[in-house]
Amino acid sequence: MKIVKRDGHIVDYDPEKIRIAIGKANNEVKGKDKVSKEQIEEIIKYIEELNKKRILVEDIQDIIEEKLMALGKYTLAKKYITYRYTRELVRKANTTDKSIKELIEGENEYWNSENSNKNAEVVTTQRDYLAGITSTDITRRFLLPEDIVEAHDKGIIHFHDADYFAQNALHNCELINLDDMLQNGTVINGVMIEKPHRFITAATIATQIILAVTSSSYGGATVSLTHLAPFVRLSYEKYLKKYQERNLSEEECKKFAMQDTKKEVEDGVQTFNYQVNSMTNTNGQAPFLSVCMYLGETDEYKDELAMVIEEFLKQRILGFKNEKGVYITPAFPKLLYVLEEDNIREGTKYWYLTKLAAECTAKRMVPDYISEKVMKKLKINELGNGDCYPCMGCRSFLTPDRTMSLGNIANAGNYVKGKGKYYGRFNQGVVTINLPDVALSADGDMDKFWKIFDERLELCHRALQIRHKRLSNATSDVAPILWQHGALARLKKGESIHELLHHGYSTISLGYAGLYECVKVMTGHSHTDNGEGKEFALKVMQHLNDACAKWKAEEDIDYSVYGSPIESTTYKFAKCLKARFGTIKGITDRGYVTNSYHVPVFEEIDAFSKLKLESEFQMLSPGGAISYIETPNLQNNIEAVLEVIQFIYDNIMYAELNTKSDYCQKCGYTGEILIDDNLEWYCPNCGNRDHNTLNVARRTCGYIGTNFWNKGRTQEIKERVLHLDNKNA
Repeated sequence: MKIVKRDGHIVDYDPEKIRIAIGKANNEVKGKDKVSKEQIEEIIKYIEELNKKRILVEDIQDIIEEKLMALGKYTLAKKYITYRYTRELVRKANTTDKSIKELIEGENEYWNSENSNKNAEVVTTQRDYLAGITSTDITRRFLLPEDIVEAHDKGIIHFHDADYFAQNALHNCELINLDDMLQNGTVINGVMIEKPHRFITAATIATQIILAVTSSSYGGATVSLTHLAPFVRLSYEKYLKKYQERNLSEEECKKFAMQDTKKEVEDGVQTFNYQVNSMTNTNGQAPFLSVCMYLGETDEYKDELAMVIEEFLKQRILGFKNEKGVYITPAFPKLLYVLEEDNIREGTKYWYLTKLAAECTAKRMVPDYISEKVMKKLKINELGNGDCYPCMGCRSFLTPDRTMSLGNIANAGNYVKGKGKYYGRFNQGVVTINLPDVALSADGDMDKFWKIFDERLELCHRALQIRHKRLSNATSDVAPILWQHGALARLKKGESIHELLHHGYSTISLGYAGLYECVKVMTGHSHTDNGEGKEFALKVMQHLNDACAKWKAEEDIDYSVYGSPIESTTYKFAKCLKARFGTIKGITDRGYVTNSYHVPVFEEIDAFSKLKLESEFQMLSPGGAISYIETPNLQNNIEAVLEVIQFIYDNIMYAELNTKSDYCQKCGYTGEILIDDNLEWYCPNCGNRDHNTLNVARRTCGYIGTNFWNKGRTQEIKERVLHLDNKNA
């Protein structure tokens, strides 16, 4: 008989533990209240004769209590219950104390690899993690119902970001309304920041805003370069006036003014990049930032915007220097390049930018690509118009604006009536359902699958309601930069943010993971088969969307289906599945589950078939999704990159190319750092295995990680197959 412990681990049955537990309670009572050794053995015999293959430790304790009561040993039963409760408290306390001790001593595997962009040895990160451990403890013991905690521990669901949940004022991610803050001023730490009058000042203020905003939330943030473009013109006009005052010819004035403006744009972009990568926010890391490059956002300042985009791409191609002075691939800011009619084909006005973007992708893995054409078909706002806008962070997308009829509920200084509003909106948080667990729990029974699915969805729903309710208690005072000074709103002091949590202004996400494994268990096919597997997978995705639509209609809260970027949770889910169901070939025999709707990393498929197939699932993941292809080094085959980019424009809303750009500090090797059969990284040139002297960048879950990963994610990275090569591209 196997015992399933509270944390999901399975151990061998040991009757001696029952004898010890009852014995300790027995020692606290006298005379007739005691049980004899024979009676204890009868209880043990009863448990063993149940002939269970597996039994929960809680069920054994319940049986002991019932048997003691049946024997009339009420005082003893009370002592046993008290002992059980006391042990529960001690266990929880010790778990927290142990986590803190292991974190400080660098021995905690989870915290060491929890986030591939955080170094757990650094004191600023440790401070964040120490707060996170405390928050998680409070969340588990006081803020969440026991059944939700239990489901989280068993990997049935995942309650994201419990390490930030103890505070009632933190949300997940956002599109920063940089335009409002720069044009109309803002306040940071009580200091008024007025509208800047040149580009380099605007770029610097933008980084200060980014630091303040990301210190008041815990997910990704996105800004648009469109909001910086007007300041390029202000700089140009300043320089033009300077040369005009020197009585130069108009031609010379314009020439010199443009030269100075381009130099300022270069300096401003460099300052922005230095600031964003050198600053540390309260989360113990550089801001988790995405930068959007969307020419279609402006008509008036399109040429200025193109100048800024070009400089961002050039500087990213160069890369950032590491401590050895070698240019490497940085993790942030993530770049988002929107494909549109003016830049998608040779002969269009901004084709040169797309070629530069392709070169950048081949060398530095970014930018990622958003198809304006596809997105406008999928994101239809309240007036029936298609909108195009960036994701918040790595993959989370706002739902189309349906607040236009309500007016300017955030009091934004740049509100435009009749136009979809996206900057200033945000996400309230995520709870993810483990789809493979639903399938395995159903044991192949289709009717049972849908029943369990609905039960698990309602569990997620309740957990999401708790997230929403906790955030709804916040007022604008908890984070003035967000709610009072323009990043998300311009509310009055003390005003509730409640209205911004409803009406579709913000989203809240029902995450999902492991669609491939779920479908494989239930149908025996991959969801890529264009047959039974795919048909069932689409039904599963639609069911998720139907649940969100129902909740949204009932509560006026914008629930949305989200392909969760389960970085460390992929390993946790895999371990929990193996603990609950044993080792099942092709399902639980790996250290990871497949992200969202993705084709499994080990499945052979060409790039164009993969993107086309996944586009159908991306449509059913409106709250967050990204597709990718794995490629070899394409720096000498930019035409292949451009061919993929053009395919993205015509077929899928949001996609990326994963290349390799690593560096070994010991021997100077540049190329791909490899993973051996023991899941250890090594330089193929000199054999170096020291993480401190290996610069490795890999796409993790939509964003780039540079601080290595847990065993599960490392195995997933190792097993990735190429979808494109230099021959067939």
